[in-house]
Amino acid sequence: MEKTFTIGDRTFVLDQDKAEQAYAAKRVINGRKSEAFNLLPLKYQWAYDLYRTMKANHWEPEEIPMQKDIEQWQGSELNDSERWIIRMGIGYFSAAEGIVGDNIIHVVRELVTAPELKLVLGRHAHEENIHADSLLYMISSLGINPHECEAMFEQIPTIKRKNEFVTRTSHELRRDVDLTDPENKRKLARNIFVFGQCMEGTQFYGLFGMILALRRQNKFTGIGQMFQYTLRDESNHIELCRKLFLDLVGENMEIWTPAFKQELVETMKEAVALEKEFINDCLPVSSVGLSAEDFCQYIDYIADRRLTGVGLNALNPGVRNPFPWLAETIDIKKEQNFFEGRVTEYSKATVLVGDDDDL
Repeated sequence: MEKTFTIGDRTFVLDQDKAEQAYAAKRVINGRKSEAFNLLPLKYQWAYDLYRTMKANHWEPEEIPMQKDIEQWQGSELNDSERWIIRMGIGYFSAAEGIVGDNIIHVVRELVTAPELKLVLGRHAHEENIHADSLLYMISSLGINPHECEAMFEQIPTIKRKNEFVTRTSHELRRDVDLTDPENKRKLARNIFVFGQCMEGTQFYGLFGMILALRRQNKFTGIGQMFQYTLRDESNHIELCRKLFLDLVGENMEIWTPAFKQELVETMKEAVALEKEFINDCLPVSSVGLSAEDFCQYIDYIADRRLTGVGLNALNPGVRNPFPWLAETIDIKKEQNFFEGRVTEYSKATVLVGDDDDL
């Protein structure tokens, strides 16, 4: 069907059939390439909706008051275990956020072809920059030697092993990968699963819980607030990767074999084992009312929710969440609307304020 526009002595003919063919050619990978980055008509509506949600949640680290954190860090009310949790949090995340952003930009966003997917992935990478910047803000506010942070993610074995676990899935997928090859399709799907469900979705949750436990006790309220906002962003990243993974598999069902499913379950098992080792380094003695043993059980609970969320078998069916109070703060069920209720909503036009009583 053609539509003709006559303006003065000029005539323009638009062929709707060709436009519809271009829409039909949109795919997660191996789709129609468009240098024009034409978003419309949207095929992956979820990606655009999520982009708008993420954009509305913009925040800046400098808007978070840090004076109380500084006073506590310099004072005598903290014990060594509480200080160590903060050091491990800063040491790990100052590396991890950049690793995620690099993979999103230089692997996943390079390989997908639908513009709306590139749009939301660009926002994802931007938020990783904000998270990395928030770590710099924490370090400079507390007066921690930045070389100490570099030493932590280069020299603490459990941090190194977690970082190597994810970066090895990224290195083999740099540009010019033949995505007509089913093996490379599986590599990309595995990459999205590792970064979305294993790393951001599971391995981040140990320290999230520890730092929010400190905040619940009115310790490091500024840092806790930044981690709350980071968690809100991460919940969107997890959902982005989950939907992207499901659409990629749905369009390429030849890769969804029993062997590949088992490989992903084994990959999550490795991620959980690495996280449990890391938790024991973060909590070598019980602190903030939490024990490493309970946190290891919590990671089992989180990991199973991630696995079942993409149609895979749980590792520990029926495992119990040992932290009911965390269920109200960072439970998977509530992640999409994490700041509903009394917790402060934030947007570009909002001045962020403390909400210490909301946990």
